[in-house]
Amino acid sequence: MRLSRYFLPVLKENPAEAQIVSHRLMLRAGMIKQSSAGIYSWLPLGYKVLRKIEEIVHQEQERVGHIPMLMPTLQSADLWKESGRYDAYGPEMLRIRDRQDRDMLYGPTNEEMITDIFRSHVGSYKDLPLTLYHIQWKFRDEIRPRFGVMRGREFLMKDGYNFDLTKEDALHAYNRHLVSYLRTYERMGLQAIPMRADSGPIGGDDTHEFLVLADTGESEVFYDSEITDLTFGNREIDPSDHDACRAVLDEFTSRYARTDETHDPELFAKVPEERQRTARGIEVGQIFYFGTKYSDAMNAKVQGPDGKQVPVHMGSHGIGVSRLLGAIIEASHDDKGIIWPEGVTPFHAGIVNLKQGDDEADAACEALYNSLKALGLDPLYDDRKGGAGMKFATMDLIGLPWRITVGPRGLKNGVVELTSRRTGESEDLPPEQAVEKIAKIYAGIV
Repeated sequence: MRLSRYFLPVLKENPAEAQIVSHRLMLRAGMIKQSSAGIYSWLPLGYKVLRKIEEIVHQEQERVGHIPMLMPTLQSADLWKESGRYDAYGPEMLRIRDRQDRDMLYGPTNEEMITDIFRSHVGSYKDLPLTLYHIQWKFRDEIRPRFGVMRGREFLMKDGYNFDLTKEDALHAYNRHLVSYLRTYERMGLQAIPMRADSGPIGGDDTHEFLVLADTGESEVFYDSEITDLTFGNREIDPSDHDACRAVLDEFTSRYARTDETHDPELFAKVPEERQRTARGIEVGQIFYFGTKYSDAMNAKVQGPDGKQVPVHMGSHGIGVSRLLGAIIEASHDDKGIIWPEGVTPFHAGIVNLKQGDDEADAACEALYNSLKALGLDPLYDDRKGGAGMKFATMDLIGLPWRITVGPRGLKNGVVELTSRRTGESEDLPPEQAVEKIAKIYAGIV
């Protein structure tokens, strides 16, 4: 993509309505535009990152055998009345009546709908286990939407639902989801800590939230500092191996880590004082096991091995896809702008032409652009007329991890400048070596 042809409405000044870093930088970098309170249009740069995050979520869900589908945003109220949640959910649910005077709602979640799909098509234990998921827009009518995409009313979410014959199998699905989520967040450059949480309107006794530590987080969290030393890394876990998945859950949840809603001061006091930490956290996902809560209420049963009808054990598992974008910025930025991790960057590298119109500089930039494209990478070429300061400021603001700067002086010496956005370090390299280095960085990521 050439910046002269791209739609990137950057702002020089900080928007007055933006209270936190991610909201401010997303507006300044031309990633979103508010449509109404808590509802945003996703402009090209923001949409590009959103799709990157969505694709990582899909890959990690399918890696562990979960099956993608798509359910509608508008749901019949009848299913929610059947489960008992229609009146209990509260004013966050947007209730609607269609022209036939039927009660409808804009779905905040999909437990009822997926249970109805399951009971309509699955009747035997031989079809279990089964986990279905989708990535879909949700709506929750927050009384005070704020902080941009971090607490909006309309948001993109991955929600998955497991159906199992026994509690043991359903708890394995819970553990398997925890494993897949750890991989998902680390691929995005985040450390998301699983913390014991409150189930809220979803229900169930077993639940963990995944929180990214950030000063602007809306949740107060209490944790043992040892947990921040844990990484999932590149380990391969067989998703069907109950013991291996359980071992990962034990590793990442055995140390104290709780939100303010479930904080236990007496338990926390048992953590060595030098390791006790309090901070703020951003919730980016949650997993639940709620047993037969919905299958009992909605008669979702299968024939067991003994021929008797039994309710299935269920759980639900969510990742805030659009919220993740804000969380990544909160965790990775500086005074100049965003610093995208390589796994989610909208463009893999930026090319800055210091003397647009100079034949040699133009030709070198075109060659770099074409070489990166030929390797399957996606560069952004700043081919605009204008000074170096303007171009550097734009690249720093939008946060591409790598920048190649091309100018007549360097070309006389046969080099271009390769700069890391995260460290600010630069090195002079022949153009082909700069391309090779970027290709190596993204090997295994793209």
